[in-house]
Amino acid sequence: MKASVDGRIVAESDDVVEAQGYQYFPREAVRMGWLAKVEKTPKDLECPHGVQFYDVVVDGKRHGRAAWSYERPLPNMAKVGGRFGFWEDIEVG
Repeated sequence: MKASVDGRIVAESDDVVEAQGYQYFPREAVRMGWLAKVEKTPKDLECPHGVQFYDVVVDGKRHGRAAWSYERPLPNMAKVGGRFGFWEDIEVG
């Protein structure tokens, strides 16, 4: 499975976990150099899983808050701990 934007592959792996309608890629499958950690919003701070959003920046184009990871997932989301989900401009398939 791949996560891509503007024809560029941001993440690619056969080890993808599905949870709540999203696909989560292992960290080692993600081009971490293209992710820029963003400041947490008040809503982010309310997330029980400790969500951290990232902008995806490819060829100088910023895709705001298009990736995320759970820093402290509760048991029902433990299987995606340390993995990254993508949405918005990022095509996953």
